[in-house]
Amino acid sequence: MSVGAMSSERIESDENVWTRRLVLFLRVMAIVSIMKGLYHWAQVTGFIGGEEAFENQSMAWQTATVYFAVIELVAAVGLWLATPWGAVVWLTTVVSMAVIELMFPGIYGGSLTVVALEAVMLGAYLALAWMAARERPP
Repeated sequence: MSVGAMSSERIESDENVWTRRLVLFLRVMAIVSIMKGLYHWAQVTGFIGGEEAFENQSMAWQTATVYFAVIELVAAVGLWLATPWGAVVWLTTVVSMAVIELMFPGIYGGSLTVVALEAVMLGAYLALAWMAARERPP
């Protein structure tokens, strides 16, 4: 391999550094979404919960739990594949969880910690997506 070929490969890889970081972030968020989705399914099926079993919860809690059990796993698939629809579904889950925690505290308890974590993840995604978009030629 010639020196010119090696330097052009290095330049090409440097040009896509933010895109690679974005894809890595999306894959990490996919794993987190899988874990969250499986956690919600464990609540629905009674695998976890004990005395606070699914059928003993309010209708609002049951509805939210089933919603997140489904949408988190759908988002995980799209995130892992780094598709645009995956990011949209994931953003929907992030915003939905923040809205439920802030506006309907009776469902999951209104944890500001959860809202803060969701906001950090959203901010990280937006920053990485912006930097990845900037490195593409016009």
